[in-house]
Amino acid sequence: MKNWKNLIFLILLIIYQEVVFSISIFNTISSIGYVILFSIPIAVILYLITTIKRKWNIFATYLFTILIIAIFIAQFIYYRIYQAIISFYSATNAMGQIWQFAKTILEVAVSNWYIILLFVLPLIVLIILHKFKILDFGEITLKERLIASCIAVLSQITALAFLTFTSSSDLYSNKNLYYNVHSPTLSANKMGIMTTMRLDLQRLIFGFEENISEVMNLEVEHDVQEEQEPEVEYNSLDIDWDYLIQNQENSKIKTIYEYMKTASPSNKNEYTGMFQGKNLVVFVAEAFTDLAIDKEITPTLYKLYSEGFQFDNFYTPLFPVSTADGEYITDTSLIPKEGVWSLKVLEGNYMPYSYANIFEKQGYSSQAYHDHSAKYYNRDKYIKAMGYDSYLARDTGLEKRMNLKSWPSSDVDMIDVTTKDYLKEDGGNFITYYMTVSGHLEYTTIGNNIVKKNWNFVKDLDYSTRAKGYLAAQLELDRAVELLIERLKEAGELENTVILISGDHYPYGLTLDEINEISSFERDDNFEKHHSTALIWNSEMTEPVKVDKISSSLDLLPTMLNLFGVEFDSRLLMGRDLLSDSSPLVIYSNRSFITEKR
Repeated sequence: MKNWKNLIFLILLIIYQEVVFSISIFNTISSIGYVILFSIPIAVILYLITTIKRKWNIFATYLFTILIIAIFIAQFIYYRIYQAIISFYSATNAMGQIWQFAKTILEVAVSNWYIILLFVLPLIVLIILHKFKILDFGEITLKERLIASCIAVLSQITALAFLTFTSSSDLYSNKNLYYNVHSPTLSANKMGIMTTMRLDLQRLIFGFEENISEVMNLEVEHDVQEEQEPEVEYNSLDIDWDYLIQNQENSKIKTIYEYMKTASPSNKNEYTGMFQGKNLVVFVAEAFTDLAIDKEITPTLYKLYSEGFQFDNFYTPLFPVSTADGEYITDTSLIPKEGVWSLKVLEGNYMPYSYANIFEKQGYSSQAYHDHSAKYYNRDKYIKAMGYDSYLARDTGLEKRMNLKSWPSSDVDMIDVTTKDYLKEDGGNFITYYMTVSGHLEYTTIGNNIVKKNWNFVKDLDYSTRAKGYLAAQLELDRAVELLIERLKEAGELENTVILISGDHYPYGLTLDEINEISSFERDDNFEKHHSTALIWNSEMTEPVKVDKISSSLDLLPTMLNLFGVEFDSRLLMGRDLLSDSSPLVIYSNRSFITEKR
């Protein structure tokens, strides 16, 4: 072929980008053979497009080179921030929101400038090859097109043949990741970014359901009901699973029913109904973790920890859509689906175990608040699906009560202008939900209104600037909770109200070194970086309750339902009541996990 050097350049361009990404993110190059085989067809397609007419060929070659480099840089930066691969769904839905994180994106790029330079290097090579006329940008014949197409087809068939005839007993084998399981992070690690993005786009357009039941026949050991002690009571309902199984045509749903039928519900325990009849205020707090609890800096959060339930082995794993996924996990006790915004696709679903729907059946009023945009992540539709009577945020009326123009907005101000909605003279039980924003990155006085506001309280601490900035941001949450407690006391509702606080994810605005400055123990970059805590507190608690069980935000909903004495079926939630004897399990977005056996 006359322009064979151009084809070689495009093939090497993609393979090079894959190698740089894999080494810089995963510290290894897995399945390089698949990366090469799957890269060739993509390069051939680009080659065929860039060999039509000379002027167009030059322009198109530069265009595709820059586009490929941009894709890998974008994925690199996104992974550095969120530890995930950005999907086409997220990319198309978040275009209007990128500007809000422009500073973070720029800082990640600057701090990793040498890796960015490695990604850009092929463009420099292209310029040199063009200048010295090493590449030929002329047209190619029909015969040459056919030869190139045959190379692409042969490469694709070879890759698929290897996939087809290799073992699939491993749930996350290359074969299963390609055909049966949607896990972009693992797929990118094993088969490369370009293949992962192609599969993601293909599944977005044509739909995709995981075929895990076809991958492996799970024989899960469950405690059989008849073998359990008869005096033990369980959080379960009388569900006719046999009827559901017999009348369900969808094989996947039938499999779920069969699993539920044999699954063991969590036991009721000494804490069942401890808070029955009380009000509930739920905080999903931006970037809140145990790092934010300090007797001197955040005395209110420390008070709730020292007097309430103490979860010292608690985790908030980061999932691909960060805050949205963290909120979803906490509110639903379900794992978010990769490749979509679970908050958004939940619209229209029946959510019987949401806080609002549960407590409204008991005569509670319900209200939700967020001191940022109501439409971010389609949160307004999500909150409606969760059953709340009202939702105030920016664009739904909260902007008329407080300043929502500064970034980030004040959690203290949000509490100040909203407590009147549910602390009324005529009384009545309430469930109130707050999604906070004051703890958001960046943790510097420049560009962060809350850090600047509270800087004087942390400036003399023996930490780096960002570590102090994080504490300054969480100080706003501390004061917000302090104000809430004051308002509850004034209204005579303090003893009758339970406060739950948990985070959405670890503070990814800090480096691991900055996290370890504040941490009481050395944290690693895999599991312990996500170490956190949850606060469950009521003023009538006479002494703290220490819970050593490994746990995560997935477990909070069933734990709270048990504490409030709600009749529910624990088998329908993915989390576990942390006060029961159920075995603990913490699940990460890359499908790794922690159990009591570590």
